[in-house]
This record gives sequence, structure tokens and C-alpha cells, in this order.
Amino acid sequence: MGRRYDPERRQRIIDAAIRVVGAKGIAGLSHRSVAAEADVPLGSTTYHFKTLDDLLVAALRQTNEGFAGLVAGRESLADPRADLPAELAALLGEWLAGDRTGVELEYELYLAALRRPALRPVAAEWTEGVGEHLARRTDPATARALLALMDGICLQVLLTGVAYDEGWAREVLERVVRPAAGAATPAG
Repeated sequence: MGRRYDPERRQRIIDAAIRVVGAKGIAGLSHRSVAAEADVPLGSTTYHFKTLDDLLVAALRQTNEGFAGLVAGRESLADPRADLPAELAALLGEWLAGDRTGVELEYELYLAALRRPALRPVAAEWTEGVGEHLARRTDPATARALLALMDGICLQVLLTGVAYDEGWAREVLERVVRPAAGAATPAG
């Protein structure tokens, strides 16, 4: 009996890896656990992804599409008349109010780059991509500061369980976009 052609198998393996990490964390990820979750032979996972890092790179790329998609799809972020801090605060609220497991998973994979160098370029791509969108309304340094602040806000919400406060987020994002009059600004 010949091999059955299955063009969706690679994608099913990536989806299964995301589910495994979501349920068991990165420590629970193995070719065997993903094969079982995807209901494919073990050899299929190693055929498509030689190493676990290769599989994690694919999973991180896919999960990064969540927030990056929200940013890219929010036309008001490109509108110079729109209140950028208010738009970003609303965007964070929308993201955090969505599938919490998906948000946690995206951060878990993103932070895995600390210990897994193979993931760093993918994390950097995400940062650069979102930063480019924000830089269309600001400058590159302010865009990076906004992204760092938004990451910090999201991590605090995820780690502490405190409810997201859109008004507070808007206020602190405003401080980055338009520093208080007379406030010292760091030399660039």
C-alpha cells in the first residue's frame, strides 16, 4: 500500500503542536505528543519538522499572526486623525478579551525564545512587523517604546489576573506618544 497524499498534514501537525503547548506548556511538547494529538504517525512529525525547534518556529509564526493581524487589520491605526493611544488601548482590550488561552500561548512561545535561539528570529520578526505598523504614526523609537509598554501591560494582566483597565492603558500610552510638557526626554 502506497503513501497516502495528505496536503494538510503539515498544518495539522502545527495546529496540534499549538494545542499541546496550550495544554501542557512547552515542556510537554515532543514529536510523540504532537503525533498523538494530530493523529498522525510519529514519522510524519519528524518528516515535516526535523527538530522540536523547527516545530516551535512554525507554531510561533502561526500564533504571532493573532496580534499582528489585529494591528494590521485596524485601519484606524493608520489614520492620522485617530487618537493613537485610545486606539492601541482598545486594541489591547479586544485582544485580551478574546481567547485568553491563545494570548497566553502566544506569549509562552514568544518568551520561549529566551532559551531557544532558533525562535529569536521569529520573535524579532513579530516585533519588527508590529513596530513598523506603529512607526507609521510615530517614529521608530516611539514605536518600540509603545510595543514594549503594550507587552508589559499584557504580561501584567496575564500574570496577575488583574482585569485589564483600558482607561489606564490609554493614559500611559498617551505618555509615551505625547510626553507631559516640561518632562525630561532621554537623549536618543
